[in-house]
Amino acid sequence: MTRSSSSRASSRAGGAQAAGGKPHAIRIIGGDWKRTPLPVLDLDGLRPTPDRVRETLFNWLGQRLDGQRCLDLFAGSGALGFEAASRGAARVLMVERNARAAQQLRANQARLEARQIEVAEADALRLAANLAPASFDVVFLDPPFGDDQLDRVLELAVPLVAVDGFLYVESGRALDLTQTPALEGWSVARQGKAGAVHYHLLHRENEE
Repeated sequence: MTRSSSSRASSRAGGAQAAGGKPHAIRIIGGDWKRTPLPVLDLDGLRPTPDRVRETLFNWLGQRLDGQRCLDLFAGSGALGFEAASRGAARVLMVERNARAAQQLRANQARLEARQIEVAEADALRLAANLAPASFDVVFLDPPFGDDQLDRVLELAVPLVAVDGFLYVESGRALDLTQTPALEGWSVARQGKAGAVHYHLLHRENEE
């Protein structure tokens, strides 16, 4: 999951050990690498998307993402991006500002020999502002809950989604599309809540 362009990375990175000396890890839910554990750094603010939320999300998306282009803008642990790659995505761009988190993402990428994954150590908002419009079929957004930048994140991310693509958003509150200018013309296809996490799958409204 995420935090901020940098916060999320800091909180999601992998490789450290949790209290008691036990390694922290996430588990890929489905696809080619199903049940594969991946180390996650024990960093402040890092909160990987829970297993059951990921399972629900990819049920919504149809299990497989064969040939699709995905952007994990606040990658952190990389839970969403690795899951997408496991399920056949042709390209997954993971953006993480925290250097340690980005290093762990690269280590996990190498472990999986995941050539379709690209890890960019960069500020998410700055990088998003320079990506080509409509260049991704699925965009995953899990910015830091504590930062009041969700509107700005959405403003930059929405143009990146292809015409028939999906936008996935995790936040500390349920989205109110009527109060979010960047989401004009979008609708909530599915949504749920797990603990303090509200998660939403958004799609453009049918213009017909």
